[in-house]
Order: sequence, then structure tokens, then C-alpha cells
Amino acid sequence: MTHPGPDPTPEALVRAARAAGVTDERLLHAMRVVPRSAFVPASHRASAYTDAPIPISHSQVTTQPSLVAMMIDALGLTGSERVLEIGTGYGFQTALLARLATYVVSVERWPDMAEEARVNLADEGVQNVEIVVGDGTLGMAARAPYDAVIVCAAFPQVPPPLVGQLRIGGRLVQPIGPGGQEEVELYERTAHGLEHRGNVVRARFVRLFGAYGYPPRTPFGDAG
Repeated sequence: MTHPGPDPTPEALVRAARAAGVTDERLLHAMRVVPRSAFVPASHRASAYTDAPIPISHSQVTTQPSLVAMMIDALGLTGSERVLEIGTGYGFQTALLARLATYVVSVERWPDMAEEARVNLADEGVQNVEIVVGDGTLGMAARAPYDAVIVCAAFPQVPPPLVGQLRIGGRLVQPIGPGGQEEVELYERTAHGLEHRGNVVRARFVRLFGAYGYPPRTPFGDAG
């Protein structure tokens, strides 16, 4: 008797997101129509619809799709938002955000990775995204204020520039911890500052490097 193998389609990721507690139908539809296989290295496309991280350049990995879904879900996007994303990677999460918001600004540390994401997004016809190479802990003040901020790397506190660029009433999701074992936390910007609104999930993330994060091992903008 033979057993069916893993489902090699986006529907497998939709099921994983549902199993993780995601109920936002707009988000689940975005996961159904955005092909993760277009946002991973060619050598790993066969495993694109497995709910697991995939290695990319600079000793990084993509975020597990169900975790991506939980983090985006916590932002409560309705379609009218301007979103700041810290950590573009190869652009899968960026593409999901682009379907759920009006405009996305994404800051990526590595120029070659940023260019890879630009190509991937362009190939999929995504136009409401701006990818910037730079220090993610500084955000992108020129495009502020943002309605939502999502940080894809870990540090024990939220970088102050990101708080300052978030509008009052806006939400921010970030892994809080030293890198390697984090609590992904949800915050809201109020008139009194950033207030904690809940825990999203426990997860493992790479460290957040920058002026308001860990000291970088190599200069920003250095693709080496």
C-alpha cells in the first residue's frame, strides 16, 4: 500500500496556517495565491510547500510559513495600511503583505538579497512594494508614519526609531529575545508610547543587527 507524499501546493501552507490558529480569510487566500516556490532558491523549490524554513544566502533561513502567517495575522491588516517590514529575505512575506495592505516598505541589510527579492516580486507582478537596503533598526523615516511594523529578527527590545515611525493606534510585531529562542510579541503605539498587547508565539529567529540592535559583524551595504 502506498501513502501519498506531502502536498506540493500552496494549500499545504494554508492548512498549516489554519492549524496554527490563523482564521483571517484574506490572509489565507493570500497564502493560497502567492507561490512560495517563486521566493526560495531554485535548489529548494521542491520543498517550497513544506511548512519549514529554507536556507538562503548569508547563513540565513526563510521564516516558517505558518509563523509568517501568525505574525501577519497579529497585525490585523484590513487593506488600507502602509506597512514597514524589517528583513525582506527573498520576498515571500513581503508579497503576502503587499496583497493585504496598500503599500509596503521593506528594509533589507544585504544588497544581493534585496535585489533577489526585487526580481522575485517583479516576476510575480507585485508593484506596491519598495525595498530599501539599510539598517532595519532605523526603519525608513522618509515613508513614515506606518500603520503596522513587522520585524523578522530578534532583539531584547523594540528599536526606538520603529516606535517613532508607527502611527498612534498602529501595531508592531517583533521577536523579543537574544536570538535563538524568542517570544514574538504584539505591541500597539498609544499616545503614551508602545504598549504590549499580547504574545503571538514562541519561535527561533536570527539576531537583529544595527544601530539599535546588535553590533553588525560587517558594514551595512556590504554584500560580502
